[in-house]
Amino acid sequence: MSPGPPEKADEFVPHPVKEQLPGVDFCLTSPPPWHEALLLAFQHYLVMLGTTVIIPTILVPLMGGGNEEKARVIQTFLFVAAINTLTQVYFGTRLSAVIGGSYTYLLPTISIILSRRYAYIINPHERFEHTMRAIQGAFIAASSFQIIVGFCGLWRIFIRFLSPLAAVPFVTLSALGLFYIGFPSVANCVELGLPAIILLILFALYVPHTVSGRRVIFDRFALLIVVAIVWLYAYILTVAGAYKNRPPQTQISCRTNRSGLIGASPWIRVPYPFQWGSPIFHAGDIFAVMAASFASLIESTGTLIAVSRLSSATPVPPSVFSRGIGWQGIGILLDGMFGTANGSAASVENAGLLGLTRVGSRRVIKISACFMFFFSILGKFGALLASIPLSIFAALYCVLFAYAVSAGLGLLQFCNINSFRTKFILGFSFFMGLSIPQYFREYYVVSGYGPVHTRSITFNDMVNVIFSSPATVAAIVAYFLDCTLLRGEASIRRDRGWHWWDKFRSYRTDTRSEEFYALPYNLNKYFPSL
Repeated sequence: MSPGPPEKADEFVPHPVKEQLPGVDFCLTSPPPWHEALLLAFQHYLVMLGTTVIIPTILVPLMGGGNEEKARVIQTFLFVAAINTLTQVYFGTRLSAVIGGSYTYLLPTISIILSRRYAYIINPHERFEHTMRAIQGAFIAASSFQIIVGFCGLWRIFIRFLSPLAAVPFVTLSALGLFYIGFPSVANCVELGLPAIILLILFALYVPHTVSGRRVIFDRFALLIVVAIVWLYAYILTVAGAYKNRPPQTQISCRTNRSGLIGASPWIRVPYPFQWGSPIFHAGDIFAVMAASFASLIESTGTLIAVSRLSSATPVPPSVFSRGIGWQGIGILLDGMFGTANGSAASVENAGLLGLTRVGSRRVIKISACFMFFFSILGKFGALLASIPLSIFAALYCVLFAYAVSAGLGLLQFCNINSFRTKFILGFSFFMGLSIPQYFREYYVVSGYGPVHTRSITFNDMVNVIFSSPATVAAIVAYFLDCTLLRGEASIRRDRGWHWWDKFRSYRTDTRSEEFYALPYNLNKYFPSL
């Protein structure tokens, strides 16, 4: 079919490409007023608190720990997250990214917990300490992977060949791949989760267009309003006895007094390194966690690209990415030293919050880290907020992950989406990125082990961890196809959007890169870019 007349096609002018996202109220380097910054920072703290509570809730009972151990792990988690967030903001990529826990590390960590080496330990507390020390040793040793890849500049080489086309599934599936902790967790307590989703969309997107004088309140603080309303609603249902005779899973997801954290948390406690004892090093555990570190590295890179976009920054130079990954490796080292039972990665939900509030300021994230410090040391206050039902956090994720997904799809503006090469790379990487991990998950649920089931448990864990990560599978497929399908290279260079990111390949080629990513206090002369 032949195209229509040229004069009719010219009537439709496409939207121009934007190197920086328009419509952001406060970008990376422009701080909001202090009173707004405090509330925005508290929102970021609330959002990251969900993952901080969910992961220990899964792991600590398997390790033999009770509410007291769970409270200590959550406090430690928050304390180390504050350190890692500040180091990333000051010395890493310098993006407004919160560094928190990652679900990618759950599989190798559970494998360590269920190891036969600790089956003989009968005392629950003793078993908890032994498994924690083994997890610490694995993370301390495995942190060397990201430290070497980052600070030696190896990740810089990878990023140099990353085009906007290959980055689309890379970024999108970093959030879309977490669909299993969205509405499935909301459905565990639908009477709380569903109203939270509806109210958040209503307050954040509909109300601001009808309220002229107080629009900023709903634009930026809708999440706080919704959490307060639904949490109060959950408390009323709990006190009224609505969940008195319900199944245990429903009570854990719905009740406000079932976390057991308030009574188990001390008033004041400062986490410290090696608080559980000397680390135990085991080669198999180290390699399994190292594989998870590789998958987390890819997911964090996709999240950081989303953060740079939603905070209205320019594309991150490869050297800055490599620097940030090196500092993230140091964060994993701190996780192992302090004993968080998990590794660090860029928080996808906090990246989505940048889009919801339209505030990408670096100052907000710094204040949020201060909240983490405060509530990790004053345990009772932190435990009160941690008692928010998990279904409310899951409801927030349904909205926040959507913004992170859209940040990846927004990179399509740099590409020629009418090219069949582009269509195949996008479609195939998206499909395989969702299909392969789903196969691995279903196989594990049915059989109790992954599709790769050899005599080497370490090898099984390494393969299963990598191919259970949607972002990792999609990134490998898209990156390989984009770098190898190069027939008619001159036109393909424009089709894949390479020319839009050319000016940002070098750290000082564009003055905006110097503004956003230069180290503070004139440290660049002592620590030049990689």
